[in-house]
Amino acid sequence: MNILISNDDGILSNGIRALVEALSVDNDVYVVAPDRERSAAGHSLTLHTPLRVEEVDAKYGAKRCWMTTGTPGDCVKIAVNAILSNDELPDMVISGINHGPNLGGDILYSGTVSCAMEGALSNIQSIAVSLASLRSEYEDFIVAAEFTASLVNKLKDYKIPSKTILNINVPGLEKEDIAGVAVTELGGRMFTDNYEKRIDPRGKTYYWMAGELKHEPQDAKTDIAAVRNNKISITPVSYDMTREDVMSKLENTINNIGAIL
Repeated sequence: MNILISNDDGILSNGIRALVEALSVDNDVYVVAPDRERSAAGHSLTLHTPLRVEEVDAKYGAKRCWMTTGTPGDCVKIAVNAILSNDELPDMVISGINHGPNLGGDILYSGTVSCAMEGALSNIQSIAVSLASLRSEYEDFIVAAEFTASLVNKLKDYKIPSKTILNINVPGLEKEDIAGVAVTELGGRMFTDNYEKRIDPRGKTYYWMAGELKHEPQDAKTDIAAVRNNKISITPVSYDMTREDVMSKLENTINNIGAIL
């Protein structure tokens, strides 16, 4: 299987190293990743400046590697449409392993998740993987990488639905301390939206995001609750945001208003 790997932590991150090493054992792995950290980039693309791409020495068992000046979304889009040859085009896109969780509504800001979404937009099965830990040494990512490689093997007989990715969060624990795997729904926001107003040494006002962690019931079927219960969460997420159940009622409401133009 051809697998394209990207991330938002940069091509030299420990997460991408662990993931490539684990997946390259049984697959042909290609890496197109940012040249530096692009966390919380969301699903942004580079439109008004040149997008530079440089092929670098293949790393960690990958067949070929490139780094770009672009966003995570840029990496997948340009890989599929301009960089990879027909023989190298991916059967699967995997984004990660991110340093830090991507849970609940906060995935809307995630470069890691958006990277996988770009793969799904190209009709390629796609997965986003995050380590729900603040630790970032190479060894911290090994359990998540091994789990991802095992999951990819299992998914060979399963097709992720169109317009959908699997968003995976792995607790930052030793393998024996992980309590299992849960298929989950997205939770709410992980943090409150609090900002501290501060004054810099020149007397200028600035703001620092200082949200506090929210709590969900332990028995909730959400990704946040699963990770807090030491489980790996797998959440199927769609980029199709149309609320079809609302369309008829909204249409009737507009028709009953009469002429509005």
